[in-house]
Amino acid sequence: MLTETLIAATKAGAAELQRFFNGAFEISHKEGVNNLVTEADHAAERAIIGVIQGAYPDHFILSEETGEIITTSEYKWIIDPIDGTVNFANGIPICCVSVGLEKDGQVIMGAVYNPIMNEFYFAEKGKGAFVNDKKISVSKKTKVIESCLVTGFPYTYLDTPNGPLQVFEKLIRKGIPVRRLGSAAIDLCWVAAGKFDGFYEHKLQAWDSAAGFLMVQEAGGKVTDYAGNDYSVYQPHLLATNGHIHDELLAIINGGPVQ
Repeated sequence: MLTETLIAATKAGAAELQRFFNGAFEISHKEGVNNLVTEADHAAERAIIGVIQGAYPDHFILSEETGEIITTSEYKWIIDPIDGTVNFANGIPICCVSVGLEKDGQVIMGAVYNPIMNEFYFAEKGKGAFVNDKKISVSKKTKVIESCLVTGFPYTYLDTPNGPLQVFEKLIRKGIPVRRLGSAAIDLCWVAAGKFDGFYEHKLQAWDSAAGFLMVQEAGGKVTDYAGNDYSVYQPHLLATNGHIHDELLAIINGGPVQ
């Protein structure tokens, strides 16, 4: 029942994303001039929460636009109704719905759906990761210098040592391809599928990564914070790789040279 609800909720949100895509909708701004929220975000969120509460009215919900719907349940649904809102608002098809499910503080299941590109990613803890029902696995590259990476930048710049621009510059000066697609959930799924060898970002929220990081782990990859600890969606730093390049890329992010 949990799996069916997760899939139904994700598809309900994606139907709203698709309905509004390339259409007319209202746009407003959060913190930062280009940190957008659209009419479609709210519609997708309502659809997702409606499905979840229809099946499990007592479950805890954390969603980007609504915030927390607090209960005492051991289950928590973590929702990004549209990840990649700037892309969505500009008609760029790199956007998706992301829904993760926690039990007792551990993410046990997640789905990421981009209906524009017809990619439905699903993972369950201990059971693997899939796209459109086909099992996926991470890449096999062993050196950062040979890798294709992806990253994102915060809407408000983090003025810290080894910040996002400094790490980005260090990598690209060595000729390493580093992409910036604008959707952390898709970035993570594409690491899981072996399209990218690694993804790092300095400032993420729980709803950005809850489903995607499980996708990487279940596809055989590794996900940590910037101290190399087991990843928690409730802290900002994320490094997700195929596992082979993880320690090397972690050292670079923390100030080390590119070999």
